[in-house]
Amino acid sequence: MIKNTTADTTYNFRFSYILTISFITALGGFLFGYDWVVIGGAKPFYEVYFGLTSSFQIGWAMSNALVGCLIGAALSGYVTDKYGRKKVLIFSGLLFTLSAISTAWSQTFTLFVWARILGGIGIGLASNVSPMYIAEISPAKHRGSLVSINQLTIVIGILAAQICNYLIADKVPADASSSFILHSWNGQVGWRWMFGAEAFPAFFFFVTAFFIPESPRWLVKQDRMDEAGHVLDKIGGATYANKELQEVKSTLENEQDKVHISELWQPSLLPILLVGISLAVFQQWCGINVIFNYAEEVFTSAGYTITDMLFNIVITGTVNLIFTLVAMKTVDNWGRKKLLLMGSGALAVIYVLLGFFYYTHIVGIHMLILVVAAIAFYAMSLAPVTWVVISEIFPNRIRGAAMSVSVFALWAASLVLTYTFPIMNQNLGEGSKGTAMTFLVYAGICVIGFIFILKKLPETKGKSLEELEKELVQ
Repeated sequence: MIKNTTADTTYNFRFSYILTISFITALGGFLFGYDWVVIGGAKPFYEVYFGLTSSFQIGWAMSNALVGCLIGAALSGYVTDKYGRKKVLIFSGLLFTLSAISTAWSQTFTLFVWARILGGIGIGLASNVSPMYIAEISPAKHRGSLVSINQLTIVIGILAAQICNYLIADKVPADASSSFILHSWNGQVGWRWMFGAEAFPAFFFFVTAFFIPESPRWLVKQDRMDEAGHVLDKIGGATYANKELQEVKSTLENEQDKVHISELWQPSLLPILLVGISLAVFQQWCGINVIFNYAEEVFTSAGYTITDMLFNIVITGTVNLIFTLVAMKTVDNWGRKKLLLMGSGALAVIYVLLGFFYYTHIVGIHMLILVVAAIAFYAMSLAPVTWVVISEIFPNRIRGAAMSVSVFALWAASLVLTYTFPIMNQNLGEGSKGTAMTFLVYAGICVIGFIFILKKLPETKGKSLEELEKELVQ
């Protein structure tokens, strides 16, 4: 147990219990990360198997899961408020399991697409519900670190997908023809195992989600006070449970039970909703995908060979993981706002430098250092902290609906980014000049994000969800 001493009260938190249910919940993040990245390693093989040749087919195969993400995000607010957080987590685990098995068994491109969309719905649900649930069961003092577990598992899921792709695939000769790939083990079976491997952790998530408690704050909304008190008592003892119950009840008094989406646009709620939407969009538009898209080119220009997947894992995956752990250590000490300002400011500077070096054709080891630095700053700021903030700034009664809108905006922004990036890169200039201008555009977006965070984002560390509601909603 850990003790949290306030002016007149000592709470005995069962931290092992809190961590256990947080990690089970965060398996949704692991599956999110794995499902999102695994397709990259399988791409050369399933494209040949299904005979994908047109840019539309290739682009649709890579991006159709985003359609599922949008569907899942759009539905998540309604279903989490109506059926509870736990049931939606169980359902998302089932979707991940069915998607992994169906994708691996796909004999036609149509079935492949539908299976990927199914997984996308799971991502849309889990990316909303997992951080929300963890925020609602976490003590205020430790909420930032605990919600960041979800981002940690996303990063581990990404790394797991990269490792699985590397271990499963046989070596492919540099001059291998499409026919060679099609008739190889990779082209017939290997890519199926890349997708199918997800079924094992997905089924584990589906089963273990049955054993976590329902969110006590959702239980209070349903007037199931005894159940909510029991959960809170297991988290922090009877004194803590009584205090939390009273605070949650006070924020829900004299409010209707049913949430209408139109309520989110009320003058008292709209400013904080816009903060959530803006942060979600900025996390996608901050330009980190430019870094990942150009990683191989930058590494090559610095004199490194990264034709195999292992080097990419060592550079990007490990840096991502290490600095996500740094974020978990600092988010409750430094605060959300300071980390977001540091990340957006650092990315702006890095993009300006990269743009300058591309424009002047000055390449070398400094390019590699800048790319790794960008990944590090993103991993310890915008990547995890955005999820922390949008899971805690909304009032208890409408948190599900408000997070649904924010996560929907995040995935819509990701979809826009996916389609506009190659257009920008092609039309802003020829060759490296186009690359330079693309980096400068994202540097400008980061400057705008820095100013927005500085002016509009409140600091939320160390405050209960009910305290935040009283401060932020007037």
